[in-house]
Amino acid sequence: MQGLLLLGLLDEAFPTKASRNHWIEIDNQVLNALFTLMSLYQHPSLFHHLVLLCRWRPEDVTALRKIYCKDGAYRPHEWVHMLVVLLLLHITCFAQYISCGLYWGYTSEARPEFAEIFFFGLGFAAPVLAGAYAVYSPLGRECDAELDEESQGGTNHEQSSVKPGIRIRKLRALVSDPKWAGGLFDCRDDITVSFLSCFCTFCVFGWNMERLGFGNMYVHITTFLLLCFAPFWIFNISALNIHDNVIGDMVGIAGIVLCVFGLLYGGFWRVQMRKRFRLPGNELCCGSKSLTDYLQWLFCWPCSLAQEVRTGNKYEVEDDSLYRKHLEEEEEEEDIHPFLQPLPRESGLNSLGKLQYDSSLLISYPAKSPPASTAAAMDESRSQEEDEPHDIKEAYLVLDFGGNMKPPSRQLILSKDPMNV
Repeated sequence: MQGLLLLGLLDEAFPTKASRNHWIEIDNQVLNALFTLMSLYQHPSLFHHLVLLCRWRPEDVTALRKIYCKDGAYRPHEWVHMLVVLLLLHITCFAQYISCGLYWGYTSEARPEFAEIFFFGLGFAAPVLAGAYAVYSPLGRECDAELDEESQGGTNHEQSSVKPGIRIRKLRALVSDPKWAGGLFDCRDDITVSFLSCFCTFCVFGWNMERLGFGNMYVHITTFLLLCFAPFWIFNISALNIHDNVIGDMVGIAGIVLCVFGLLYGGFWRVQMRKRFRLPGNELCCGSKSLTDYLQWLFCWPCSLAQEVRTGNKYEVEDDSLYRKHLEEEEEEEDIHPFLQPLPRESGLNSLGKLQYDSSLLISYPAKSPPASTAAAMDESRSQEEDEPHDIKEAYLVLDFGGNMKPPSRQLILSKDPMNV
C-alpha cells in the first residue's frame, strides 16, 4: 500500500492530499515497528559475534568462520574482513533505532526531513554493502589449497605447542536410540524442573540450550525475551502515534498476538534438538512432527521445556551425540571392585564360595612402613593366633588398613593344602 500511495495509484481512492498523507503516516509507523523488531531480534547475535571477534580464541575463530567464511575455511586477514561486515550490520541496527526515535518523537509535520531520509538511506545501504562485501571479499571466495595448507600448518603448530600429557576419559556408551525422559505431562518426575520451567522459562531455556550445544545462553535468553515482550511495546507505542482509533487498535492487537507467537522460538529449537539427537517425534498434528513440536510449545510451554531439561539431565552431550551418563551407582561398584584385586588365596572365600572384597584389601604402592601402633597391634594379633587351638582354621593373607602386608597364620603355613585348611 505504501508503494501504491507514493506512486499515486490510489489517488482515486484517496482524492485529497491530507488523506493520502494520513495513510502514508500509518504505513510508515507500521513498517517502522516491523523493521525495529527485526533489528532487535538480530542484535543479540551480532553483539555475541563482536565479543567472539574481540576475544579471538581458537574456538571463537572456528565459530566465526562457520558464519562469515565460505566453507568455514581460513582466509587471509579474516579478522579485519569479519570486523567490516559486523560493523556494517551494527550500523544498520543503530540507524533503524534512530529512525524509530524520529517516528515516535515527532509528528509527521515536525519531523526533520533530512534526518529521516539520511538514516533511512543508511539503514538500507549498510546491509546491502555488508552482503556484497561478504560475497566479493576474501570471505566469500573459494579457499586456495596453499592457504588451506598454511592454516593447517598453523593449527599443527598450535597443537605442537601444547604440552604432552595423559588424558583420562570415562568410558561411556553411545545411545543409538535415545528417548525423551518421560512423557510431555510427566511433570511429577522432577517437580523442581517443572516449577522452574514454568516460572523461570527464559533463564532455564537459555541454560538448557547452551549445555546441549545450541549456542550462547545469554543470546538465547535475550532473544526469547525480545520475541515475547518487544512486539507488545513497539506496536502499542506505534499505535499511539497513529491518529486513527480503528487502525491503532488493530496494530495494538497485532503486537499482543506476536508476543504469544514468540513462544514458537522454543518450538523451533525443540525441532532442532529432536533432529540433531534423533529423538522420537509425535505426529499428532496433521502427521507432522515439527508442527506438533511448535504447538506443544505454544499451548504448553512449561511441560515442553521441562521434558527437554529432563532429557538433558538423563544423557551426556558431546559432539552432537547423546551418551549414557556415568551413574553414581556404577562409580560405587568400581570403588568396591578395584583394578588391583587380591587373589583368592589372599582374600579367602566366604561361605558361598564367592570372593570377599573389603576396603582393607586395597593394595598400596609403594608400600608404606607400618606405624608403631600398627606394628604393636600386629605383634599382638600374632601372639593371639599362636595361642589359638589348632582346630580353628584360618586362610587369610591380607593387607591391613594402612596398606601393609600381614603375615599368614601358623596353621596356614603348616597346612599341606592352603586352600582347604
